[in-house]
Amino acid sequence: MRPLVDTLAVISLHTSPLAQPGSGDSGGMNVYVRELVASVAQAGVNCHVYVRRWADHLPDVVDVEPGFRVVHVPAGPVDLPKEHLPDIVEPFQRWVQRHIEVDGTTDALHANYWLSGVAAHGIKHALDLPLVCTFHTLARVKAETGDPEPQRRIDAETAVIRCSDAILANSAEEAAQLERFYGADPSRIEIVPPGVDHAFFAPGNRRGARSALGVDPDGPLLLFVGRIQPLKGLDVAIQALAHLPRAARLVVVGGPSGEEGSAHEQHCHDLVRRLGLTDRVIFRPPQPHHLLSSYYRAADVCLVPSRSESFGLVALEANACGTPVVAAAVGGLLTLVDDERTGLLVDSRDPRAYADAVRRIIDNPAFAEALGEQAARKARGFTWSTTAARLRRLYADLTSNALVECGAGGRGA
Repeated sequence: MRPLVDTLAVISLHTSPLAQPGSGDSGGMNVYVRELVASVAQAGVNCHVYVRRWADHLPDVVDVEPGFRVVHVPAGPVDLPKEHLPDIVEPFQRWVQRHIEVDGTTDALHANYWLSGVAAHGIKHALDLPLVCTFHTLARVKAETGDPEPQRRIDAETAVIRCSDAILANSAEEAAQLERFYGADPSRIEIVPPGVDHAFFAPGNRRGARSALGVDPDGPLLLFVGRIQPLKGLDVAIQALAHLPRAARLVVVGGPSGEEGSAHEQHCHDLVRRLGLTDRVIFRPPQPHHLLSSYYRAADVCLVPSRSESFGLVALEANACGTPVVAAAVGGLLTLVDDERTGLLVDSRDPRAYADAVRRIIDNPAFAEALGEQAARKARGFTWSTTAARLRRLYADLTSNALVECGAGGRGA
C-alpha cells in the first residue's frame, strides 16, 4: 500500500547524522536523526535530511541507504561557530525552500532543534506544508538549571511552538515543560520516545568487554559517555569518584563541545590532577556509535549527572546493555530511570550523593544484578521501528488536516 506521505523533509541545520557523536556539536541528536530517519525510510517514506555544509570535502548529496538522503546546504562558512548560526538561518531556509520546490515531492517537514524550527517555520508558510518539531533542548528549561540562553532563542522557540502542527516530546516531563514554559497546546504535543538499536546494545560479558577495551578486568568501573560541556556534568562524575574506594575507576568517552567545551575539558583534567585521580580516570575519544556497547557492557555503573536532559539516550543504551544507571533526577531521566528498579536517581548536584548511590550498587552484587536485569527488560520496550511507525501515522494524519496558523509569516529568527 502506497504511504500517504511519500517524502519527508528533515531539517537538521546545525548537526549531521553523518557526524561522529560525542564531539563538537554532535551528540544524542545526531543519533536520534540518523536512527529515526533510517527507520522511517525502511517503513517506506523517502527522507531528505537537510544539513548545513560543515566541511569543504562533503559531496552535495549523500545517499546513506535506500530512502535516506543527506543534502548539504551551502550557508555561511563551513567553520562557522555554533553561536553565529542564527545569522545564517535565513539563507539556509531560502536554499532548502528552493530545493523542496524544485523537487516537488515533499509532503511534510520535521525540524530538529530551534534553529531548524525557525527555518522550517518559514518553509511551512511559504509552501503550505505541515510542520513537526522536536526541540531536543529548550531554552527556558536550560535557564532553570543555570544555563541561560539568549532571549532571541526563547522568542523563536515560542513562535515555532505556537505554529507547529505537532510537537514531539521525548517524555511526559518534556511535554509538561512545553506546556508550563511555552503555553504549548497539549492537543498538539505527541509523546514519542526515541528507541535503541538492540542489535548492538544488548547485555554481554563484562570481563570480555573490559578485555576488548584494554581495561583492567578487576575493580569497580564507572562510565561517563557524552559531550564534555558543563551541562553534562563530567566534573560531578570526577568528584564523585574521589569519594569512592581507590579500586574504583572512571572511563570517560567523549570530546569537548560548545563555546565552553574546551575550557570545561581543561577544568576536568585539572580536577583529576588536583584530586589525585590521574591513575583512576581514563579518557577515551569519541567512539563510533555501535562501539559504545562494549563500554556500556564493561561498566558496573553508568553515570548521567546532567543538569537537564529531554530524554537521556545514554541512559537507555546503558540499560539496554544491562548496566545500571545513576542519573540526575531531571527531565526525561525521571521517566526513563525507574528509581530503585532499573537504576538510581539523584536529586542533587552534590558529588557525595552520586558516590553514595554508586556505592549502593557496587557494594551489593545482588542489587546490581537485579537492577541490570530489570533495566535490560525495560529497555527492550524502546525500539526505533516502533517510534518510526508512530511518526509515519502522525505525518499521514497531518497531511489530511488543516494547517495550524499563527499569522507570523514564518519569521522569528
